Amino acid sequence: MKRNKFALLLVIVSIFLFAFAMTASAAEPDPNNPIPGLNVNIGTSTATGGSANTVTLLLLLTVLSLAPSFLILMTSFTRIVIVLGFVRTSLGTQQMPPNQVLIGLALFLTFFIMSPTLGEVNKVALQPYLKGEINQTVAFEKAALPMKEFMFKHTRQKDLKLFLDYTKAKAPTGVADIPITSLVPAYAISELKSAFQMGFMIFIPFLVIDMVVSSTLMAMGMMMLPPVMIALPFKILLFILVDGWYLVVRSLLLSYS
Repeated sequence: MKRNKFALLLVIVSIFLFAFAMTASAAEPDPNNPIPGLNVNIGTSTATGGSANTVTLLLLLTVLSLAPSFLILMTSFTRIVIVLGFVRTSLGTQQMPPNQVLIGLALFLTFFIMSPTLGEVNKVALQPYLKGEINQTVAFEKAALPMKEFMFKHTRQKDLKLFLDYTKAKAPTGVADIPITSLVPAYAISELKSAFQMGFMIFIPFLVIDMVVSSTLMAMGMMMLPPVMIALPFKILLFILVDGWYLVVRSLLLSYS
């Protein structure tokens, strides 16, 4: 039980950080205090809670360091970045597009796909908590539900059952009753399977081009000429003619509709 609560704490703090990053640019500055202040006190503490504050700070730093991992596994980023990686591999263009471009595109597509869910988290949990209308525990519970609903919608029942059976948990009556420690890994392996299925479909037309080029070169007796050198321009030309990036991104968006 304690493990589940700690995992839930890490996950919800990550959600808060993600939602805050999405809404920070839309926040209006306070005309009376345009620049927020920051007070840092350094010195020994005479309060009895000094040790507790130190432990809390260490836990907070740990959560911040793990936040990217939680965000990757709980959002659509995993499927998107794997599919984009398959596109580059199937084209055989080595490092084109660069990793920074693929990851940047995957992040913005993730923001676009997750915006309704993150907006719901911001509406029902983050903003009421910042206004002091609800306490921390209630905010965590309210923030977890939209994320659970998103992950449950795209999780295969077989994958979820695997983790529920392993923990010998009771059959949940609703999405809110599913333990976050079981839902996140089930969602992750479901995303991996979907991404590899899409990657396989992407590979097929480029594999056909490689086979045709190799057969043609062998028939012409040009066995010393690398087929990759000849096939690469044809694969790039095919990808341009069919507007490949549009089709790949459209397929990713439709897979979450």
